[in-house]
Amino acid sequence: MSEIADRYRRNAANFTAKVEAVRPERWSSPSPCEDWDARGVVAHVVQTQGMFLGFVGRELGPIPSVDDDPLAAWAAARDKVQADLDDPERAGAEFDGLSGRTTFAEAVDRFASGDLAIHGWDLARATGLDETIDPAEVQRGLDEYPKLGQAIRSPGVFGPEIDAAPGADDQTRLLNFVGREV
Repeated sequence: MSEIADRYRRNAANFTAKVEAVRPERWSSPSPCEDWDARGVVAHVVQTQGMFLGFVGRELGPIPSVDDDPLAAWAAARDKVQADLDDPERAGAEFDGLSGRTTFAEAVDRFASGDLAIHGWDLARATGLDETIDPAEVQRGLDEYPKLGQAIRSPGVFGPEIDAAPGADDQTRLLNFVGREV
């Protein structure tokens, strides 16, 4: 389980660095995600953490509002998920997911952890920050996201795939796969 917890920790740290770097006037900047500004990206990420906790009967509990303090809201959600991943019993809690019986940790690893990298790019694109995604996460996304089938094209997950230009780099190919125009 520690490998999963460590991966989440790395991706969460990268997302946190981007949230910390957003200048106050940029929170209302439009993002690549339809109908979301930069603050909306963080709100979605916070909600996603709560959704994954909900799969195993847990919740975020009272946390700061993204509207008032995006960093504090994200940090509270991140810390709750990280604590559960660091606790073997909580990480191993099982539920019936889209791909059958799975654990909290496996579900976070399969989707939520990598989702932080994608939404980190969204936040960076919206606010003028460094858009580089960790190459290991890019490769993992290219390898793993196609295995999730059509479930990833559900509303609120990923948009329709965009055909990557010939010779596109791996990050562009991944972003196009998840419906981002680069």
